[in-house]
Amino acid sequence: MSKKRNSPVALIFGFILLAIVGGLVYVYSSNLFERQPPKITLDKEIEWNLKEPIKVQISDDSGLRFIRATLSDGEKSVVLDTKEMKTPEKNVDLNLTFPKTGFGANKKVFELSVEAVDASKWNFFAGNEVRAKAIIKVDTKRPELSVIGSSYKIMKGGVASVIFRAQDDNMKSLYIETNFGKKFYPTPFHKEGYYISLVAWPSHIENFSASVVAIDRAGNISKAHLPYFLQDRKYKNSTINLEDKFLDGKIADLISEVAPERSSMSKLEKFKYINEDLRKGNEAIILKTTSNVPTESISSFVFKPFYPLRNGKVVASFGDHRFYEYDKKPVSESYHLGLDLASNAQSGMQTSNDGVVVFAKENGIYGNNIIVSHGLGIYSLYGHCSSYLVKEGDSVKAGDFLAKTGLTGLALGDHLHFGMYVQGVDVRPEEWMDESWLKDNIFSIIESAKKIIDR
Repeated sequence: MSKKRNSPVALIFGFILLAIVGGLVYVYSSNLFERQPPKITLDKEIEWNLKEPIKVQISDDSGLRFIRATLSDGEKSVVLDTKEMKTPEKNVDLNLTFPKTGFGANKKVFELSVEAVDASKWNFFAGNEVRAKAIIKVDTKRPELSVIGSSYKIMKGGVASVIFRAQDDNMKSLYIETNFGKKFYPTPFHKEGYYISLVAWPSHIENFSASVVAIDRAGNISKAHLPYFLQDRKYKNSTINLEDKFLDGKIADLISEVAPERSSMSKLEKFKYINEDLRKGNEAIILKTTSNVPTESISSFVFKPFYPLRNGKVVASFGDHRFYEYDKKPVSESYHLGLDLASNAQSGMQTSNDGVVVFAKENGIYGNNIIVSHGLGIYSLYGHCSSYLVKEGDSVKAGDFLAKTGLTGLALGDHLHFGMYVQGVDVRPEEWMDESWLKDNIFSIIESAKKIIDR
């Protein structure tokens, strides 16, 4: 019995079917026929001051072939930009500016429409199309800003206060900028639209200037300079000779506690690590802990002069710039960011003001370290504690004991390292121990400002 031969028609039909299937597979898998529409990065709602262009980002894997941006005021429309690419581009950035004609005069709300078509052969060679829309709210008015009261002066290494009014329905940012890059953030004060803040002048910064800055969502900016009288202060420079007893004793012991993997270092390498690398890390922890600013509104502020150690004697001053030498050769340097007070061994450390314990743990050169938040961005710090009498999260009252003095960290004798911080900046503790300074720079400013606000 002979086999049937394949019919030529069947073979032709098979080849056609195979070609169709192959063509369909090619269409669905080829980049030329990709089916993803372009991506348009455009916010749904935009505040616009008309000064800076509106930036729109458009992208597509197969390349963009056509783009058009149109602005409508509800009655008329105007094309802001049109692009037809001879060679498809995968990424296109638009910088849209308001038309210089009389279009949209006195109108405050517009609709922006952006359409894009890619170079794909999909959709019968027409490509993939997408359209994005945004509501544009024109706002060219700057925030209202005025200083109500402020300290007369600020000392190098010290603190000043300011109370101001800032008003805008679309406020985005509000802060005090300084010439050294630090921003201080205000706390709402007394009535809506009013704010209070403390600012600090670091002891190692030669000059100081500050301005209140208000920015709305449209990018309009208002600034108010703070006309503080600048009071310079010279801080002590000390040259300290490093002795073998200190290097082989305290430094070696501290290395074994905090960085035993560095025990093979030379004695001077160990000291540099402690005084520079470890110190930098410890101070970064303090900076982070003391940078938070309360956002709850306040109407008054009660604060007493600090007296952290009964019968304490000052044994090292704030702002001391220390230069360390070994065999009369420079080794390292550092700044002393607090006031060292000594009394009897294991003396009790007290807080003079209510607050919350935000840090209570070992912190390198500071040893057992406690930090208390007192509100308004003010923090007190207690270093070299021998033991803790509080823990993180505890609320403390004026007069409460926090810890006992000791020798932990980089301490040669039993003492308290007492520091004061304002929004992460170390400041002169002496000011916060002075009742007259507190009255002149905080309390009287608050009371005078409240009378002006309540008129």
